[in-house]
Amino acid sequence: MRHRNGQYAILHNGTEATILRGKRAVNFATKISELTFAEQQQLMARLTGNYKRGNERTAIKHLRNQK
Repeated sequence: MRHRNGQYAILHNGTEATILRGKRAVNFATKISELTFAEQQQLMARLTGNYKRGNERTAIKHLRNQK
């Protein structure tokens, strides 16, 4: 979600998880349009710090995540 002044807000269940500003916002804007939905979710998880909870390897192998 684009915020004012070139900032981006990443939401989780309607609540702001983080706001990206400056270089991080510019990098996010350029990368996000080139990624698939799953890759976008992973990028946003990394940027919010909500990544590497231990189930990423098993989730990749799940049927719903197969290409």
